Amino acid sequence: MKSETRKLAIAEYKKRESVAGVFAIRCRATGEVWVAQALDLEKIQNRIWFTLRMGDHRNSELQRAWSAHGGASFSLETLERIEDEELAYVRDTLLKGRVQHWRARLNAGAI
Repeated sequence: MKSETRKLAIAEYKKRESVAGVFAIRCRATGEVWVAQALDLEKIQNRIWFTLRMGDHRNSELQRAWSAHGGASFSLETLERIEDEELAYVRDTLLKGRVQHWRARLNAGAI
């Protein structure tokens, strides 16, 4: 790839809009569910799966289930997307409230 083309591709990637929201991780083998928030829903699965594969996830229950049943037993689903909010503290407050809602509704743990 030429230098100019590469620079343009990087600039376009940095300009892309990220979508914040609430997501759930489900273990099909046990039926367990974990709910959390992310500022970029498109990237969160790669980040979490990487830490789980390394055996280094901070949630010991999630890590235990992953180690026992393997990655094929897990799925990540988006529960809710948050519309663009220019003020970070408003977005964060909204996300926290929606995470609590989904945890209660799904009887889910925290990530």
